[in-house]
Amino acid sequence: MKVVWRWVRSCASVASPTTAGDETVSLLNDFATMCHQGDLPRAMHALDAMERRGVRAHDLTYAELVKCCLARRAVSVGKRVHRHVFSNGYLPETFLVNTLLNMYVKFHLLEEAHKLFDEMPERNVVSWTTLISAYSQAKLNDTAMRLLIGMLREGVMPNMFTFSSVLRSCERLSDLKQLHSFILKVGLESDVFVRSALIDVYSKLGELFEAQTVFREMVTGDPVVWSSIIAAFAQHSNGDEALNLYKRMRRAGFLATQPTLTSVLRACTSLSLLELGMQAHVHVLKYDQDLILNNALLDMYCKCGSVEDAKLIFNRMAEKDVISWSTMIAGLAQNGFSLEALDLFDSMKVMGPKPNYITMLGVLFACSHAGLVNEGWNYFRSMKNLYGIDSETEHYSCMLDLLGRAGKLDDMVKLIQEMSCEPDVVAWRTLLYACRAHRNVDLATYAAKELLKLDPQDTGAYVLLSNIYANSEKWNDVVDVRRTMRTRGIRKEPGCSWIEVNKQVHAFILGDKSHPQIDEINTKLDQFISRLKGAGYVPDTNFVLKDLEGEQREDSLRYHSEKLAIVFGIMSLPREKSIRIWKNLRICGDCHIFAKLIAKLERRHIVIRDPIRYHHFRDGICSCGDYW
Repeated sequence: MKVVWRWVRSCASVASPTTAGDETVSLLNDFATMCHQGDLPRAMHALDAMERRGVRAHDLTYAELVKCCLARRAVSVGKRVHRHVFSNGYLPETFLVNTLLNMYVKFHLLEEAHKLFDEMPERNVVSWTTLISAYSQAKLNDTAMRLLIGMLREGVMPNMFTFSSVLRSCERLSDLKQLHSFILKVGLESDVFVRSALIDVYSKLGELFEAQTVFREMVTGDPVVWSSIIAAFAQHSNGDEALNLYKRMRRAGFLATQPTLTSVLRACTSLSLLELGMQAHVHVLKYDQDLILNNALLDMYCKCGSVEDAKLIFNRMAEKDVISWSTMIAGLAQNGFSLEALDLFDSMKVMGPKPNYITMLGVLFACSHAGLVNEGWNYFRSMKNLYGIDSETEHYSCMLDLLGRAGKLDDMVKLIQEMSCEPDVVAWRTLLYACRAHRNVDLATYAAKELLKLDPQDTGAYVLLSNIYANSEKWNDVVDVRRTMRTRGIRKEPGCSWIEVNKQVHAFILGDKSHPQIDEINTKLDQFISRLKGAGYVPDTNFVLKDLEGEQREDSLRYHSEKLAIVFGIMSLPREKSIRIWKNLRICGDCHIFAKLIAKLERRHIVIRDPIRYHHFRDGICSCGDYW
């Protein structure tokens, strides 16, 4: 305390430019003490008395007062201090003006901050960096870049904080390369924050190779840089490399930080690695009630199909934001718990934050999979009036799916024609699959052709169109479709399925015999199919090209990747453990039937995540209601 009081008294004793009496000295001492202690009301009362006496305090004291205004979010009081500091033509020290500048920035008053900056007779690196950082954080990137140029023209050399701020304003690779070269020239490339910013921005611009090059040039490790490179790969859906880097970081002796764990959970989510995600959950526990991490955990459990764990996390969260509620609503809907998702939305309207466009996507998805046509229309039509949310292509796609499930194909066409935005491939694909389900050949042909105008490489559209023509015995049209596929070099992407067993991922591809247990798996699969056929199972060959003969079509279905993964899961996992599979293509109808029957036969819970949704198979029933 003696040191503090000596500092306070020194700030007061040099403050007055006039010969003051004891009362004035006492006033200045009291003012300095109140500023340092953060007593804003009494400090401002003393300031009023100082103005009446015509005396000033030391600039260090005013800096403490400005910080106090900032801590209290006292905008009007901060502006009052600003006026006082510059009163009677007084020019404060640069550090005090920088403190005022920072105050306006933190109050998000960029116009006032820039006006004060322009009036500064002397601007140092802190002044420039404060304003550049403010514009960068506000995503006013062009202004931030112009300020950097102005800074250099005035002969002020940027420091590591300037570079780490302005780097995030680079929207063009050419600008980033130029800035990177300048950083190398001034020798700041090894700074932790500069290196981290370089990795972040290269990643944002899709230049993962450059980001990795910057990372590899790191002489000594640092958790901030490790976190940046892990996040780069996780954000670009390269979960494997993100997790490999995380393992390397831990082996190098670095502890997992909150940003790193967020990226690890994102990687586990993209790969549906539930067991690894649960291991990461253990490390999350030390960051008690961290909102960002809890949201990442919630998303991971939902997207790995572990809804009960997701609900447990959600119910225990002390703080929930719109991301938390939206993630849980969407997770419930995508996993087949539509009515529960809508109940949660009702709770959100009462006690939660205002819904956003992602929330409404989850709500519409829930209506679609629960067959609630009227409710879906009501939510869709009221989004703008109730919540100020404009309908985006994703919302239209949910409504199209809802109408398609209900067999309202004419209404689907009408909605596509009324869309406020151009129909995308998802809209036409949704109509195409609805036509397949409801066997409307003419409309399916129209939808497929519109889809192929937008995406001539959509393999699924060609296969469906070819089969639709074959079912209608339009063999010339079948020939035309197949000829177009050959001309354009279009081949059906091979289906691939993954399953995690004992913390190891096993991949299966149709026709691939590289798995060490493939012979045993095939034998077991043949046995299961024989048993299922005895119970009435008939392979559904509508999902393969019709130019194959009957037995060939059955053989092409028999060894689909998801069937192999299911059988391997049955062989490898105890009965009480869920079999969780994820695949790169939409599950075909035959595999869907097989999964339902084998789940009942073996009394198993099977979860298959495809690019469209999650299928929970139990007791011969799928959560999708046989529409996907």
